[in-house]
Amino acid sequence: QVQLVESGGGLVQAGGSLRLSCAASGSIASIANMGWYRQSPGKQRELVAVITRGGNTNYADSVKGRFTISRDNAKNTVYLQMNSLKPEDTAVYYCNADIGVRHWYGTTANNYWGQGTQVTVSS
Repeated sequence: QVQLVESGGGLVQAGGSLRLSCAASGSIASIANMGWYRQSPGKQRELVAVITRGGNTNYADSVKGRFTISRDNAKNTVYLQMNSLKPEDTAVYYCNADIGVRHWYGTTANNYWGQGTQVTVSS
């Protein structure tokens, strides 16, 4: 019923930039928080950045000043602009969103994950 589809990952040299996108589709009534998480081999998944519907943001200390999260509510899309990338940013990046799903009987609140997109930063 609801899908999060990510795009924009890839291979980049240290110091370079990438922009990730995540579009939500389906029977969507509303979207509250949207965020990006990442997971490296052997590590737990960690929060990278989150943005509220109103545009308030929060970042992991490791990415502050380098990454910027934004969203387009009309397109149900969240973005992550990543600058000054470092090899330690290498991970699978996952989109996450709190979505109000429209059903015939009403609306339910659910949390969704994207399929993940690989970001690799070479030194």
